[in-house]
Amino acid sequence: MRGAGDLGVVFSRSVIDSCELRSLYSQSESFMSSSSCPSWPIEAIRQQFPGLSRQQDGRPVAIFDGPAGSQVPESVVQAISSYLRYCNCNRGAVFATAKESDRILTEAHRIVGDFLGTEDADCVIFGPNMTSLTLQLSRALGRTWKPGDEIVVTRLDHDANVSPWVLAARDAGVIVRHVDLHPEDWTLNLEDYRQKLSERTRLVAVGMASNATGTINPVKQMIAMAHEVSAFTFVDAVHYAPHGRLNVNDLNCDFLACSAYKFFGPHEGILYGRRSLLESIRPYKLRPSPDVLPGLWMTGTQSHEAIAGTAAAVEYIASLADLLPATSEPADTSRSGKLDRVFAELQKYEQQLSVQMLVGLQTVPGIRIHGIQDRARLSERVATFSWTFPDCTPREAATLLAEQGVYVWCGNHYALPFTETAGLEPGGTIRAGALHYNTPEEIQRLVTALRKMRGADC
Repeated sequence: MRGAGDLGVVFSRSVIDSCELRSLYSQSESFMSSSSCPSWPIEAIRQQFPGLSRQQDGRPVAIFDGPAGSQVPESVVQAISSYLRYCNCNRGAVFATAKESDRILTEAHRIVGDFLGTEDADCVIFGPNMTSLTLQLSRALGRTWKPGDEIVVTRLDHDANVSPWVLAARDAGVIVRHVDLHPEDWTLNLEDYRQKLSERTRLVAVGMASNATGTINPVKQMIAMAHEVSAFTFVDAVHYAPHGRLNVNDLNCDFLACSAYKFFGPHEGILYGRRSLLESIRPYKLRPSPDVLPGLWMTGTQSHEAIAGTAAAVEYIASLADLLPATSEPADTSRSGKLDRVFAELQKYEQQLSVQMLVGLQTVPGIRIHGIQDRARLSERVATFSWTFPDCTPREAATLLAEQGVYVWCGNHYALPFTETAGLEPGGTIRAGALHYNTPEEIQRLVTALRKMRGADC
C-alpha cells in the first residue's frame, strides 16, 4: 500500500487493480467512520435548515450543491419574512415604518462589515449579485484606464471575475494578461503571474477560492505582489466565504466581492472597497441618488428584504459560537470574535470532510479528479471537488446520482476560463461540495452511489 501522500498518483489512473481498489475503499470507509468531530454541533446545525429535511423515495436527500448555493437556516427565512410583513418601505421617509426599515438596513452594513473584517460600514455595498456589482465597478474603473495599460486575470476564475474586466479593457483599449495554470493540479502558476505584472498593470482580479476545483489561491501574496507595481486588486470571495474567515484588512485588498446565497443567506451581492477608492472613482448613477457612501454605489431601489436576510445569515454563523464547547480562556463575545472562533472550528470540520470525500472519490473506478489530490495539501483547498469519467458525461452522471437522492452539479459552473483551459468543454465536470452542515454519512452515500454506478463492489 502506498503512503497517504501518494494517493493522488494512485488514482490518476483510469483503471485500478481490483485488490488495490478494495483495499483503498476499505481504508476510506475506516477513515470516514473514525474521523468524527465531536466538538462540531452538527445535529444542532442541521435542525436549523428546513431544506435539509427534504426526502426522496422515503429517504433524506444528500445535498452537495452548496458550491452553486447553500441552504438557508430558518432564522434567515424569518428575517426576510418579518421585513416584508412589518416594515416593507422605501428609504428616507419620515414615518415609523420607514424609520424602522432604515434602522434595519443601516445595521446590516455594520453586521456585514464584521463579516468582511472592516469597521467602516459605509464601505459595504449591497447589490443584486456579485456579477452585477463587478460589472458596475469594472465600467467605472475602466474609465480611468488608457490605451497601453494592462490588467491581469486568471484562468482559474469564475467568469464573473474575468468577463467584466475583459469587456472594460476592450472598451478602454487595455491589454489583458491571463495567468496560466499548472496542468498537474490546475493551480495558479505564480511565476507566470509574476512575469505578467509590470508598471503598466492597473488591476489584478483573482478569486480567493475556485468554485470548480476548490483550490484556495494565495491571494494575500498575489495582492502584495500587485501592490509592488501600484496595481489595484479585486478579490472574488464568493466561493471562499462559507468556508473561511474573511478579513479585508488582513488581505490588504482594494476591492472584494461575495454573495450571501453562498453563505446561508438570500440572493444578494456584496462589494467592499477602500473608502478612498469608492469615493474617488465615480460610478454611473442617477442624479437624485446619494453622493456619499454607501448609497453612492447602491444604484436604484435595493432588495431590502434580501439585505435584512443577509445580515441574518451573518448572525446565524456568529450564533454557532454559542453551540461550541467552552474554552479555558475567556471568549471574545463580540460578533467579530464569535465569527473568528466559528470559522476556526468550521475549517477543522470541513477539512475532515475534504479528506473523507477525497479518499472516497479516489476509490471510484475510472474517475479523473481535477484539482489538488495530495492529502498533505488539503489546507490549500476547500471541500469542493470536480471530476469526470471517460465514458459518461457529467450530466448523465449527475442525473443518475439525482435519481438516488444525491444532489450534485454538472457543467462548467460558470468557471468557463478553467473548463476551457483544461479541455473540459462542452460537458464541464461533475461537482460536489460539502459545507458545514454536511455529514460523513452523506459523503459515504455519495461514494457508494458512484462506485455502484461504475460497477464496483459496494
